[in-house]
Amino acid sequence: MPELNFDGGRDGLIPAIAVDYRDNQVLMLAYINREAWEKTLATGKAHYYSRSRKSLWLKGETSGNVQIIKDIYVDCDADTVMYKVEQKGGAACHTGQRTCFYRRVQGDTLIVEGEPLFDPKEVYK
Repeated sequence: MPELNFDGGRDGLIPAIAVDYRDNQVLMLAYINREAWEKTLATGKAHYYSRSRKSLWLKGETSGNVQIIKDIYVDCDADTVMYKVEQKGGAACHTGQRTCFYRRVQGDTLIVEGEPLFDPKEVYK
C-alpha cells in the first residue's frame, strides 16, 4: 500500500481532491485519515473523514451518489491525493449540485452556475 504522510501537523488528515475522470471537473475537496485511505484502497469507493462529525464516511452512503475510484494521484510530498472518480448519480455536492464548486465570484457577488440534480431535503430526510 502506498504510504502517505498523515503526520504533517493536521491532526492526521490530508486533503483529497475528487475530480471527474471523464472531463476533469473538480467535484469536491474533503479530508482523509489513514482509515479512510485504507478503506478507499480496499473497496474502490471514496471514503473520507468528516471533520465536523469526527467520523469516517463513505461518499454517497446516504444519497447513493457514491464515487467509484478510477485512478489515484499522490502529490510530491505525499500529503495530498487526487481521486479520479466516476460520480454515480451525477451530483457530488450535498446541495444537489454536480460539483461543490458551483458558485463563481463576480465582483462582490457569488453567481450560482448550474441547477441542482436532486433536492437535498428529499435525500437527507
